[in-house]
Amino acid sequence: MTNEIHPILRSIMPIVEGISKTFGKNCEVVLHDFNNFQSSIIAIENGHVTGRSIGSPMTEVGLQAIRKGHTEDNIINYTGKSTDGRALKSSTMFIKDENENVIGCLCINFDMSELIVAQNAIQEITQTEDKEDTKLRENVSNSVNDVLSNIVATTLEDIGKPVAYMNKDEKVTIVKKLDDQGAFLIKGAIDYVAKVLCVSRYTIYNYLDEIRVNTK
Repeated sequence: MTNEIHPILRSIMPIVEGISKTFGKNCEVVLHDFNNFQSSIIAIENGHVTGRSIGSPMTEVGLQAIRKGHTEDNIINYTGKSTDGRALKSSTMFIKDENENVIGCLCINFDMSELIVAQNAIQEITQTEDKEDTKLRENVSNSVNDVLSNIVATTLEDIGKPVAYMNKDEKVTIVKKLDDQGAFLIKGAIDYVAKVLCVSRYTIYNYLDEIRVNTK
């Protein structure tokens, strides 16, 4: 496979290791070859961040950019989540050959989860009492799906911890808060919350049964 790699991409492969070692274990660096989108990763360091390895396919963000022809400009500092709920800060930089044809991309995915936990801990320690503890927050939305996503996002924000670091009790607490707000009256809420919390829909049902038994 190495002989089929474009010389420009091959020359970038050592950079993958250099960046990852500079920024540590939470920094995943990936080099994609656009000759084969089904198995595009030709170099990767710290693949544990997203659970990928050499031979894994192109990401959704990259595929969308290619399909829409949005490869002229790099995609810098966007946020996302790994399959297990880790908060990621990412950048995708497209690589061109001597004829200005896009032949691949270099991607950086930084796992911010530990930093978010630390940030919330510092914020809690430095927080002072004020008279603005009672705040009414309302998100004006044009669709039921937006209402649901806003309720879930606000509830997760109140918990102040990435999903990947939550234990069962914390997830049950989130489900209870959502239930109290009527979130599960919205069609599709069970599946949506299950996806956000990285559990099965049956787990959400079990959480709800547990909550409702305890509140009787």
